Amino acid sequence: MMRLIIFGPPGAGKGTQASRIAERYGIPAISTGDIFRANIKAETPLGLQVKEIIASGGYVGDEITNVIVDDRLSQPDCAPGFLLDGYPRTADQVGALDELLAGRGGELDAVLELTVDDEVVVDRLLKRAAIEGRVDDTEEVVRERMAIYHAQTAPLAAMYAERGLLVQVDGLGEVDEVSARIGAALDTRVH
Repeated sequence: MMRLIIFGPPGAGKGTQASRIAERYGIPAISTGDIFRANIKAETPLGLQVKEIIASGGYVGDEITNVIVDDRLSQPDCAPGFLLDGYPRTADQVGALDELLAGRGGELDAVLELTVDDEVVVDRLLKRAAIEGRVDDTEEVVRERMAIYHAQTAPLAAMYAERGLLVQVDGLGEVDEVSARIGAALDTRVH
């Protein structure tokens, strides 16, 4: 059983590393961003609502996000554990996740934080936007997302550090190097 969260600013490589972590431990990587993007592409009512929020550089509210995560974690493939990418982003979401896990008789095993330099991240995201055609990754929007991350999400690392759950890993370097650092840090927490 491995219940994890991966943190880091937008563009820190969370998605890439999340898929590798999921494969390593046989758990699903759950990205709220991917769930939102799939709804946007399908033009569902949720997708249309989320599209407007994301286009302005904001984050989707706690109420919508908590419901989506609760539903996703109730799926059978989450029985052996999970890796959450993009959730929680706020103290209220931390509380909602704590309640959700307690209600299912579980708790988190570790919270992984990928640490990277802001300017490196901005450069990465602008390059990704050009390659993938992501309309939400203009420089202005990227910098707004970074500011929101530092103001709202980064402090959650301190909350998890107080609980002894925070594992910080340098997110800069080749993908394989970062994966090796993550594996070494998390293998000590596997049950």
